[in-house]
Amino acid sequence: MSTLLAADDAAQTITRAPSRPSANARANPRTKADDRAIPFYVENLSALAKSLREQLTPFAQAATLPSHVQLLNWLARAAGHRNYQALRAAATLQPVSPPANVVPAAAFDAAMTAHASKALTQFDERGRLSRWPHKYAVQRIAMWALWQRFDARRTYTEREVNAVLNTWATYGDHATLRRELINMKLLGRKPDCSEYWKEPVRASDEVRAFLRALREQTQEALPPGSARRHTTAVAATSEA
Repeated sequence: MSTLLAADDAAQTITRAPSRPSANARANPRTKADDRAIPFYVENLSALAKSLREQLTPFAQAATLPSHVQLLNWLARAAGHRNYQALRAAATLQPVSPPANVVPAAAFDAAMTAHASKALTQFDERGRLSRWPHKYAVQRIAMWALWQRFDARRTYTEREVNAVLNTWATYGDHATLRRELINMKLLGRKPDCSEYWKEPVRASDEVRAFLRALREQTQEALPPGSARRHTTAVAATSEA
C-alpha cells in the first residue's frame, strides 16, 4: 500500500500561476522540501492502523494528544525509516517501489506495544520520569530509562545512586526507584549496600523500541542546535 504525504498547499503550488509573494511569505520562506509530495509505503495497512490505535490509546487515557512530529515519526518508522526526517531525506517527487530493507509494519507493531507507548507518556520533555505508572507492566518498561543513566564502568555509593535517580526522576521517591532497579536486577549491590553497580543486561525488543522513542521524543523537544549539548550533558551525568 503506497500513498503520498504532502503539505496542504502542495497541489496549489503546482497548478496556480506565479504571483508576487506576500510580506509574510518573504519573512517566512518555505523550502522546496516543505511543498513536495513524499512517497510513503507500508507492507500492511491494517497492521499500521492497529499500531497507531495502540499508540494513541495511552494519550486518550491521559486526555492528551501526541505532537505532530510524534505522529510523523510513527508513520515514518512503519515505512522502515528511523524517523520522519530520514523519510523526507529519502523522498522523491514520484512514488517509488519500497526499498529492499523496508521493515514491515507488523514488525514495528510487535516492538512498540501499548505498554511501551504508555511508559513514554510518563516522561517529560527532558527525558525525566515525572510520575510513577499505575500498571506494573508499564513500571517495568519505564525503569529501563533510569537504568540507562548509570555508567557500567564504575561503582556507586547509595548516595550517588540516589543523586542519579533524583536527577532523572522528578516526583521525589528515589527509594522506590532504587528498590525496583534492584528487584529487576538492573542494578546490583553488595549485601551491606556499600556498593552498587549497573548490571550488563539485554533489553527486549519492546524496551529497545521504548528507549529509542524516548530518545527521539527528548531530542524533538529541544530548541535547534541544542541536541549535541544535551547528549553531552546526559553522558556527563551518567559518568558522574
